[in-house]
Amino acid sequence: MAGLIPQRFIDDLLNRTDIVEVVGARVQLKKTGKNYSACCPFHQEKTPSFTVSPDKQFYYCFGCGAGGNALGFVMDHDHLEFPEAVEELAKRAGLEVPREDGRPGQKPRQPVDSPLYPLLSAAADFYRHALKSHPARQAAVDYLKGRGLSGVIARDFGLGFAPPGWDNLMKHMGGDSLQEKALIDAGLLIENAEGRRYDRFRDRVMFPIRDSRGRVIAFGGRVLGDDKPKYLNSPETPVFHKGQELYGLYEARKNNRDLDEIMVVEGYMDVIALAQQGLRNAVATLGTATSEEHIKRLFRLVPNILFCFDGDQAGRKAAWRALEACLPSLQDGRRARFLFLPEGEDPDSLVRKEGPDAFRARISQQAQPLADYFFRHLMEEADPATLEGKAHLATLAAPLLDQLPGANLRALMRQRLGEITGLGNEALGRLANAPTNDVPPSDFAPSHHDYSPSHPPYPGERDDWPGGQGRKQQGKKQWQDGDNRKGDKPWQRREPPSVRAPRSGAGVEPPTLSALRTLLHHPQLAQKVEDAGHFAAEDDTYTQLLVALLESLQKHPQQNSLQLIARWHGTEQGRLLRGLAEKEWLIRQDNLEQQFFDTITNLADRQRERSLEGLLRKARHSELSAEEKLRLRALLSRSEIPAFPGPAGT
Repeated sequence: MAGLIPQRFIDDLLNRTDIVEVVGARVQLKKTGKNYSACCPFHQEKTPSFTVSPDKQFYYCFGCGAGGNALGFVMDHDHLEFPEAVEELAKRAGLEVPREDGRPGQKPRQPVDSPLYPLLSAAADFYRHALKSHPARQAAVDYLKGRGLSGVIARDFGLGFAPPGWDNLMKHMGGDSLQEKALIDAGLLIENAEGRRYDRFRDRVMFPIRDSRGRVIAFGGRVLGDDKPKYLNSPETPVFHKGQELYGLYEARKNNRDLDEIMVVEGYMDVIALAQQGLRNAVATLGTATSEEHIKRLFRLVPNILFCFDGDQAGRKAAWRALEACLPSLQDGRRARFLFLPEGEDPDSLVRKEGPDAFRARISQQAQPLADYFFRHLMEEADPATLEGKAHLATLAAPLLDQLPGANLRALMRQRLGEITGLGNEALGRLANAPTNDVPPSDFAPSHHDYSPSHPPYPGERDDWPGGQGRKQQGKKQWQDGDNRKGDKPWQRREPPSVRAPRSGAGVEPPTLSALRTLLHHPQLAQKVEDAGHFAAEDDTYTQLLVALLESLQKHPQQNSLQLIARWHGTEQGRLLRGLAEKEWLIRQDNLEQQFFDTITNLADRQRERSLEGLLRKARHSELSAEEKLRLRALLSRSEIPAFPGPAGT
């Protein structure tokens, strides 16, 4: 059935669902104290480490780190997408899933959801038609023919042409200023500082990006002239999150009923050139590194992933990042391989040069299993010919191997590491299980687990978090720049707050992380914060997530922690929130509340100071508007104090 599932229904469904019943219908549970235990269904084990808490309505595996609510369990266990999992739980509860179809007078769940798909579809039609009939199309046609593409492949992938000029699409789509605003929201138009609106894509070959249902959600454009950048992608929009999507996945599934392996390559033309040669199982990330979300999505569809990268330094760096993203999802029975192409070649050029049969033979003969690539890569950095090198190799490898959920693969790779270094299982086990932070353990999560096994962010990425309304994660870029300083090794990358809690001594946490934890355990505090907009411009990832939680709770004050986390299920932020919720908060209630409001006040003060600096800087170079002058006067007199009442009695 078409239409959006209302969030209020999902919240109510989770309230009506008992996770013990849901898990117990699929796994044999045993009562152990106030919780239930079992052997984990997500990795092979002999001693039960899988726990279900009826109080928290959470499950957690101490062995592989899997955890979440009833909805997440059904998605992961039954290999279902989110809407299908909601249908499954609703069927169990005897409920019919309502849908919001955008009828007149009906309020949508999110105001940006409904109008963008038809606009993007109409734009795709315009670009396809322009490739066939526009007077300036010949350069695009010559480019595609020069890459060896047929009309059939161009049709299958919906290729098009954005003509030169500033307003071709805008004129074609027509409409008033509201229509143009929607086109901006869809990433099709740009509005500059002077208010001028113009086409984002001009004089480019167009590659529509489709979601799993075949709907156009974004575009990539390859320039035909000398403009920069060479490839231009749609920005993040309410329907397009490039860190989660894979180009060509819809086409690969459409053309292969029984997909067994998916090949991950680096670019649009790699995917299309391989398809032209009959290899229709390739997908590409959209200008980002391979993420853990990409891996989880692919492993839900196929048991095998083949990474095909250029053999240069950039390609090998991308391959190692992909390996790191794979480790937490590599259960026994799943396989990842790595193929490095000759220097100066990519899948597009090589498959056209040597043909599909030779390319398949290359895959068969040269693709390295993940385990082989893992040890070869680390041995390039830590020479096992010396005792010091062996010690360093073990230090690097053991924590990575501990991320593997597949017990058999983990044991075999640890055995291999022991053969290389001469260390026994006991010594390697100590390395793997060394504490990574000093946060006190709760009765539900062991102290040696970080908040969430995950992966560093990727250059240029940003997410539109639910409730965040498209706020840029500029902090991610700063961390990434810091992580890739010249000379850094992959395992020396520092993970950002959006992924793991900082490893500071004595359990010390950043104030914003503590505020997040407090808000999860005491959601009612959100009603005492009058306006999160006082610090919404902060680019710190914790703060952005804190603002999103505050806005969500203020809009839906009846939400509990479980419902909050469900809104971010399957994302980096969701794993952080889940980890925070699983840790008990040991500070006294009054101190905790005081710390929370101190943090809110400090954030607002910091934002006010930045606003003041910005206005003073502008005043030195140009005339301020009347509104800006009033704002500056208020800031200078410090009369603009946020109304944060703080804890009762303060």
